[in-house]
Amino acid sequence: MAYHHKLKIGVMGSASGPQTEDAHARMKARKLGEEIAKRGHIFINGACPGLPHDALLGAKESGGLTLGVSPAFSEYEHVNEYLSPHDNDIIIYTGQGFMERDIINIRSSDAVVIVGGGIGTLNEFTIAYDEGRPIGILTNTGGISNDIPHVVEELCKRKIPPNMVFDDDPAALLTKLEVAIKAFPLPIHEDGRVKDLRQGKG
Repeated sequence: MAYHHKLKIGVMGSASGPQTEDAHARMKARKLGEEIAKRGHIFINGACPGLPHDALLGAKESGGLTLGVSPAFSEYEHVNEYLSPHDNDIIIYTGQGFMERDIINIRSSDAVVIVGGGIGTLNEFTIAYDEGRPIGILTNTGGISNDIPHVVEELCKRKIPPNMVFDDDPAALLTKLEVAIKAFPLPIHEDGRVKDLRQGKG
């Protein structure tokens, strides 16, 4: 039986550091958010500052529904201890800290887009990659955005999967990502790229 819902696009990237001060990267992130909303998709981020927040503002300006997945236990902790914005239409307070929050964030998204990014974003990328989730890389936004093929192929000796797409234009990237989401359904098991293959389902 087929299930249909609005696509949920997770935006992950630099929440701090030099990329968040780069005007070009911030403009690209904002246009990405605008494009997600214009296509009627649900916008998801980590309810964090930086480039994902720039993308959030773009999505809200274009009338999109925005969901934030916070590492904090409460709104108070989110604002006062994590020093994070609370502009999302809906925020889920996981109380699980950054690492576990990342997993919830990724598993709540039909696909993820990487914008800029440092160590934390690399962790998110690795989770999405290992779980077989469609990934879009918004290139030329600083951080790890131009180094993913090097990390995957040369350092880790793995392959770029067919559901990972690259572009430096947010609209073109989302078009590619929409195709990948349809062409490569999500695994049906946790760690599904291994288990589904063993059962002849992937």
